[in-house]
Amino acid sequence: MESSRKIMDEQKTKSLRNIEEKMEGLDSGSLRYHILESAKNFKSSWIELGRSLYSVWKDKLYKEWGYVNFDIYVSREIGIRKQTAMKLLKSYYFLEKEEPQYLKSDYAQESRAANIPSYESVDILRQAKNKKVLDEDDYKNLKKEIFEKGRDAQELKKNLGVIIRQRQELDPEEAREKRKLALARRILGQLRMLKQEAEVLKMLPMPLIKELDVLIKKIDAEIAG
Repeated sequence: MESSRKIMDEQKTKSLRNIEEKMEGLDSGSLRYHILESAKNFKSSWIELGRSLYSVWKDKLYKEWGYVNFDIYVSREIGIRKQTAMKLLKSYYFLEKEEPQYLKSDYAQESRAANIPSYESVDILRQAKNKKVLDEDDYKNLKKEIFEKGRDAQELKKNLGVIIRQRQELDPEEAREKRKLALARRILGQLRMLKQEAEVLKMLPMPLIKELDVLIKKIDAEIAG
């Protein structure tokens, strides 16, 4: 355990050293320098890093800095994975669009770094916003858990899963419709594979293949409708 912690500390030090080396050759007033500085101070400034990364991703600024794509840029420049970078910028954009009050400077100044919600927590809130099974009160309670009580992301995810299951149990008709839709999609996929194999291997006469095609289109229309 102590050995693995030591390795993690060494990797973290190497990552920070890499960032600091890149910062040395840049104008301290440039966006690129600002992003690296935000990455260095990740704990207290993920929002700032997310804001900057969103600009880089949206405007493809990484190309101006010699990187072919966004994945390579975040990996080599600031030492984070694409998955983490996308969560950061999506969480920032969500706050900008849905909860802009939490991006105001007075909120950041009044909140200690330990009380600023993690990007993982905000990402959970972002996903919850789009879940039809949750109502407005559920969303407000979740927001309170994040911004006022500072709940851990893992705890939030677990509690949210419980709430979703409860809501689904309260609406058995909706749950039944979802199961029917999932089954219809599975059948549709199998029919498409059967049609393709029948055509390639000439397993069925053409009239039957045409009837199969009609059935596929009908099921597809039913699902879409």
